[in-house]
Amino acid sequence: MQYKTYLTAEDPKPLHLLPKEHLMTVPQKVFQIANELLQTEKAYVSRLYLLDQVFCARLLEEARSRNSFPAEVVMGIFANICSIYCFHQQFLLPELEKRMEEWDQHPRIGDILQKLAPFLKMYGEYVKNFDRAMELVSTWMERSAQFKSIIHEVQREEICGNLTLQHHMLEPVQRIPRYELLLKDYLLKLPPDSLDCKDAQKSLELIATAAEHSNAAIRKMERMHSLLKVYELLGGEEDIVNPTNELIKEGHILKLSAKNGATQDRYLILFNDRLLYCVPKLRLIGQKFGVRARIDVEGMELKETGSLNVPRTFLVSGKQRSLELQARTEEEKRDWIQAIQAMIQKHEQTLETFKQLVSEDETPPSSPGCELGRRAPTPIREKEVTMCMQCKEPFNALTKRRHHCRACGHVVCGKCSEFRARLVYDNNRPNRVCTNCYTTLQGSPASPAPHPNTPQRRRSILEKQASVVAENSVICSFLHYMERGGKAWHKGWFVIPENEPLVLYIYGAPQDVKAQRSMPLIGFEVSLPEPGERVDRRHAFRISQSHLCWYFSPETEELRQRWMEALSRAGRGEGGKGPPSILEADEDTEAEAT
Repeated sequence: MQYKTYLTAEDPKPLHLLPKEHLMTVPQKVFQIANELLQTEKAYVSRLYLLDQVFCARLLEEARSRNSFPAEVVMGIFANICSIYCFHQQFLLPELEKRMEEWDQHPRIGDILQKLAPFLKMYGEYVKNFDRAMELVSTWMERSAQFKSIIHEVQREEICGNLTLQHHMLEPVQRIPRYELLLKDYLLKLPPDSLDCKDAQKSLELIATAAEHSNAAIRKMERMHSLLKVYELLGGEEDIVNPTNELIKEGHILKLSAKNGATQDRYLILFNDRLLYCVPKLRLIGQKFGVRARIDVEGMELKETGSLNVPRTFLVSGKQRSLELQARTEEEKRDWIQAIQAMIQKHEQTLETFKQLVSEDETPPSSPGCELGRRAPTPIREKEVTMCMQCKEPFNALTKRRHHCRACGHVVCGKCSEFRARLVYDNNRPNRVCTNCYTTLQGSPASPAPHPNTPQRRRSILEKQASVVAENSVICSFLHYMERGGKAWHKGWFVIPENEPLVLYIYGAPQDVKAQRSMPLIGFEVSLPEPGERVDRRHAFRISQSHLCWYFSPETEELRQRWMEALSRAGRGEGGKGPPSILEADEDTEAEAT
């Protein structure tokens, strides 16, 4: 046959002498693929010979004759390479050579591969050991001068082709996927009525199975390798080297301080069952991190936050800790949120089977305080509060300092947080808590109960928590304000509640539990400052009624238009929302104007 003159086993010719693909007949294409399998097999057996009969043999001879290094090290490096070499050199290669010599009578290779493919499963052991073998080579190249000398001596020989031992050891890892690709191409070129179709298809299934064994070992090896790298990064602090653990994502991120909103560079490591919050450690060699907190996936919650002045933030809360984090880019934020959400959803799906086993009657009823002390609270930033969230007294730097309740996260004064209670999420250690939380956790009042005849204090109309009012509001945001005749601008958090659309409430900050004042809006007219009025802030406007006049200054022109529309409707007695105009809380960090 004409195509037999190309690349036969006895007289191989360069590939560039073959006819163009579109000029070749179907039998020629089939023969070309079969012959490529043979030629690559010859080259591969030469590589295996180099590994087993040269590198391994010389190292073993040195180890056994002079004890320069342990023979077990050599066996650990080359694993079962001897068995792989024997299989290819004594069985697969001779069968392929014989078949190509008889191609005119038997133009097929599927039957050979079908018979020998099951033996390729032995590659799983080699691939599984590959990472350890690479580490042993590196270690003993540094530890033993004789070991290093033998490796370099063999690498200088012509048979090595100026390639390293590590490069040649990679060949067995890549060989089975190469078989799979060649066989797929062979099946595509094979005529549908060919006698070799059935055997070739079966061979491909067997080789694909062997490849899956190899790939599974590679994936397992890569997972363990990544866990070991993280284990070393943490200096062995966290026990993570476990086959059930999976590293999902790691990287630097900014953490927002609950005290003042300042950013701190931190390192997050996300596994399939936990999130590790780490801080840098000073080391002379290499970056190391210490685990500051661990948040288990059980009970973990994720919430997107962010505002105009503090963008790209999100909140991760769990039983052990709550963290407000800030990404450096929108893409980074999206990647972290998707990774954490996927982990939480996977965990919930795993638990769904167990939940179905428990009937609704057996499920204990939930109570508002059931999580108190058992789950880390989401702390409120101190700069978002100007008064104690319990006694409502304003804070000051000397006599009324801010403190966080470690049970509910509220910002309270020292007098309202002079108690300590043991919290489950913090390993039952005593923590500062507010009066209400102490009463709930201890099951007894923190102070003597009032006399039954003592009249109850009437709740002030200003005692409306700003964050609750803002959730259902016509509009809300920070504004700078000044009354006519005033000498300085002040900054406040302004809200028009949805259930009181004709009243403007003024708070010191977005989390205050009591408004500084309220202002009925009916009858007020909204306008821009008159030409003669000197207003030293941008985007200013005013509301006036009789002898009253107030000036307001939002941060943007768009915000000014929304506020003017909302206040105009309220001034005319038209309650409710107009066009969509609810604004997110603008956590402005600039200092108040003086």
